[in-house]
Amino acid sequence: MKTHKRKKNSRIRGARTVGWGFRQKHKGHGNKGGVGMAGTGKRADHKKQVARESDKKHKYFGKQGATSRGTKRTKQLKMNLRDIKENLFKKEGQKIDLKKHIILGNGEGFKAEITAIKASKAVIEKMKKAGGSIILPTKKEKKVVKKQEKEIKEKKE
Repeated sequence: MKTHKRKKNSRIRGARTVGWGFRQKHKGHGNKGGVGMAGTGKRADHKKQVARESDKKHKYFGKQGATSRGTKRTKQLKMNLRDIKENLFKKEGQKIDLKKHIILGNGEGFKAEITAIKASKAVIEKMKKAGGSIILPTKKEKKVVKKQEKEIKEKKE
């Protein structure tokens, strides 16, 4: 019968993992699954929730980058004459402010003064026939502006 049993500790000391299996298991950091944002990618799975919660702008997942010119959309709002007449027009001679809209020609003209960014030719004709008008912003011609600049420079000299 053995009287003195050798300690397990003395057997383990030469081993790399010292009885804890995989080296990382006994470091005291838990099963982290990487450092920082590792494992949060599009096809990853174990840190997806962390990525969603930390991303306030909702741009971490999904498509980003350049698109073709065909995908560009006009940001100006569009409205037909019919919709204006049904929803906004109340009495003759009324002034309707649609400065952010483009007016399209579906519908009939009526007696009102509409302010808009753009309007189709059909709309302008329909409104004139009915006795109304469409006011569009006027653009100064570049030639006129250049002539004025030249005149100012000549006066200073």
